[in-house]
Amino acid sequence: MKRLGLVALPLAKMVTAVLILAAVGAVSSPDSGAYTQMIALESRRSLGDGRLALFLASPDEAVAARAALAIGRTKQPAGEELLAAHLEDSRVAVRAMSVYGLGLLATGNNAAGLIAVTGDSSPAVRAAALDAVARYEAAHKFGSSEGEAQAEVERLLARDPEAVVRARAATALVEFRDGANAQEAAAALATAFAGDRETLVRWHAMWCIYRGYAARVNRKVVEGALKDPDELVRIEAVRAMGKYKDASLIALVKPLLADSSWRVQEQAAEAIRALSGKPPTEHLTAIPSYVHVPAVAADPLASLPAMPRTPAEGKPGAPSPDDADVRLTLLPETLARMTGAAPGPHPRVRVSTTKGNLYVVLYPEWAPLTVANFLALANRGYYDGNRWFRIVPDFVVQTGDPNDNGEGDAGYAIGAEENPLEQHSYVISMGLNYDDKTNTPIRDSAGTQYYVTLSPQLHLDRDFTVFGDVTGGFDVLGRLIESDRVKRIERIEDVVLP
Repeated sequence: MKRLGLVALPLAKMVTAVLILAAVGAVSSPDSGAYTQMIALESRRSLGDGRLALFLASPDEAVAARAALAIGRTKQPAGEELLAAHLEDSRVAVRAMSVYGLGLLATGNNAAGLIAVTGDSSPAVRAAALDAVARYEAAHKFGSSEGEAQAEVERLLARDPEAVVRARAATALVEFRDGANAQEAAAALATAFAGDRETLVRWHAMWCIYRGYAARVNRKVVEGALKDPDELVRIEAVRAMGKYKDASLIALVKPLLADSSWRVQEQAAEAIRALSGKPPTEHLTAIPSYVHVPAVAADPLASLPAMPRTPAEGKPGAPSPDDADVRLTLLPETLARMTGAAPGPHPRVRVSTTKGNLYVVLYPEWAPLTVANFLALANRGYYDGNRWFRIVPDFVVQTGDPNDNGEGDAGYAIGAEENPLEQHSYVISMGLNYDDKTNTPIRDSAGTQYYVTLSPQLHLDRDFTVFGDVTGGFDVLGRLIESDRVKRIERIEDVVLP
């Protein structure tokens, strides 16, 4: 196994980098300034004339891992060689983030290396490899290695000992839906859905069937899933039913209009629209009478005092790296740390709406500038009174535009902070502008608009920045319509995650 060594750099750049390391105290901890420097470089999409390379070579595992993420986020092809050199690093967190970073770059030059690390001994690295493989396939970078890459994903789906890895393997398979071996992928998904005991894996498999393989999987598999005891499985099965162009299937979906879950009910209505040849509902202005909206729940955090606001003067602007919260160490050496939050204190906000309060925990370790931007806007009252201008049944609720129509922002943009957090139910993410010609999201176009997912939207993982989770007020999400508003967003005491 390869060990650490300084990456080869021209002498002048090496001297500069060594001086930088000395200036930040050998980069020994997140509060030493290393994290702030890396955030600054990645936000400028710059390798920093060798600075990120030297951070990557740091003996401090947390610094090296964070540098790997920063290099990937720059999207600079020159960073590829730096990351590839750490695919066999002895430190799990560095390997994992180097693999993830290569996926962000997606040049196609490391197909063999990414396929190989799907067999890594660490589940954190295997999860990162699946994300990278999916990004490579989405960018059509595997070429003749596509079949081998798909086979490795299918192997992990069938046999990995970790349910989270198996679930992420199912998600990765969606990118192979147009490949030469799509039918094999469909069979692997159907087998996983039928045989895996973990609900997490089963709903991921059904999500992938809905997104890419409904026409290739025996329809009876999907029909049977309509009666599954798990709410998320039923949601994805209903979505898959909507993919079939057969109006006779409406009879199978109609009973789910009376499902015990309001999300399933709304999705059933959308499937019936699709099977009837009607367009999807773009704006929820009233809740259908048959939907069993969640009852108003008690709010145990309502009495928590809000922190006082100290808004900056002048117009809002993009956050500086110095505004980022760098208290938390990003060290994804375990599967939980690779796919979730770091331990320690996390900012928390109360989003007061005309239907009640939502509570959101934010993740600055994964999205430092996004969190800083959101908190600064909330602090100055920018979000107060905003309308929920876009509510799509069982998809998202969106706000953050002072114009209340989805066309406005504060006049600046912040960079994307791609991360391994899934767009599962009830995550908060930044909205993006779309290219009018290609109808694809434009990177680095986020500003003030944000959305909360109502159910899994894993197809958004590749482009949109997740920066927190809703942790309370789920009943409120089920009762919002587009005439509702955000009354106020206020920061409350931090929550310490284990």
